[in-house]
Amino acid sequence: MPATVVVGTQWGDEGKGKLTDLLAREMDMVVRYQGGHNAGHRIVVNGEAFALQLVPSGILYDHITPMIGNGVVVDPAVLLAELDALAAKGVDTSRIVVSGNAHLIMPYHQEMDRVTERYLGKNALGTTKRGIGPAYADKATRVGLRVQDLLDPKIFRQKLDVVLKEKNALLAKVYNRLPLSAGDIADRYLNEYAPRVAPMIGDTVSLVHDAIEAGRNVLLEGAQATFLDLDHGTYPFVTSSNPVAGGACTGSGLGPRHIDRVIGIAKAYVTRVGAGPFPTEQDNDIGRLLVERGHEFGTNTGRMRRCGWFDAVMLRQAVRLNSMTEVALTKLDVLDTFETVKVCVAYEADGVRYTHLPYHQSTFHSVEPIYEELPGWRTDLTAATAPADLPEAARRYVAFLSEQIGVPVRLVGVGPGREQFVSFANA
Repeated sequence: MPATVVVGTQWGDEGKGKLTDLLAREMDMVVRYQGGHNAGHRIVVNGEAFALQLVPSGILYDHITPMIGNGVVVDPAVLLAELDALAAKGVDTSRIVVSGNAHLIMPYHQEMDRVTERYLGKNALGTTKRGIGPAYADKATRVGLRVQDLLDPKIFRQKLDVVLKEKNALLAKVYNRLPLSAGDIADRYLNEYAPRVAPMIGDTVSLVHDAIEAGRNVLLEGAQATFLDLDHGTYPFVTSSNPVAGGACTGSGLGPRHIDRVIGIAKAYVTRVGAGPFPTEQDNDIGRLLVERGHEFGTNTGRMRRCGWFDAVMLRQAVRLNSMTEVALTKLDVLDTFETVKVCVAYEADGVRYTHLPYHQSTFHSVEPIYEELPGWRTDLTAATAPADLPEAARRYVAFLSEQIGVPVRLVGVGPGREQFVSFANA
């Protein structure tokens, strides 16, 4: 049975967790393939909210095997705290499997994240300061510690001594920070975290291939989104991994031949956290209304999100980059009160019209959005369960977006709850 990938198409916070939770009903395994606890997924079940950071969204179904793949960076303290919080709400967390090849976030990664952001000043990237970027940097320079190292105290201490010597020198000489203690770190990771994490560690590559070969349904879940991708996003205002669908292969160990469905998640408008270009941003009453109605504050960080109109230019690029087969549109209900709604259909810069993202960053930073304006519906959509329940103007908006991006919109979210969606699969 081929696998399905769920990927964000904008700058994150599109509602991937809710969709993954919804799709998990028909899945047997959900694999998180990249990122760390810098991305939060919020799922509402029977009025109760679950905020997930590292744990795959499928954890809320008893039949699912939730896995953290090799492409993820793991802070064991955060993972264990999240599992404890879920267990306290009655969720069975015993099924989770963590790849031994996933890299560990260490205290010096978090310290480096904090001091470098401060050092950059007005040029700061707006990271969550949780050590994600430095952990991936160590992975690339081959000095990272992996989850499997928790199973071998001797190797763990040897690797830690080598890397901490370099980190402490950098922290002291460049950033005037006190050195970190290798002994304290080793004691915490080996004596506090390792005994609890060890039973979860497994060969996730073999497990996911065994599932595919047995005809089971596998869902690959990303964090962040296409335009935060390290290679294809609005660099340098990006994350440190590859959220695009191609990252699902490297981050899970599953080859592209086994993937036949790529679902892109998009909000009915656009949001962004932190610094970086945002052509359709509405730094005005419209943007503030979107923040208020959409509750646009980070699940993890609490930071207010920047808001703007839907950008079809971005989505066309996301369709290309991810080979998307379909789109799930979330938060259509947030637009319920608008008399008219706008869609960016192209950009203009220096007299040139762009229908796809310009490759040069200076051009992208200076583009002006070209909008088409559509009538709003001014109707509460939250009780809709079928396309016929939506007012004609809302259906036209969905159809217009589909036409603009070139792939069908199969699912539309009309509220935060697990059941608040409208399926266009047979429309």
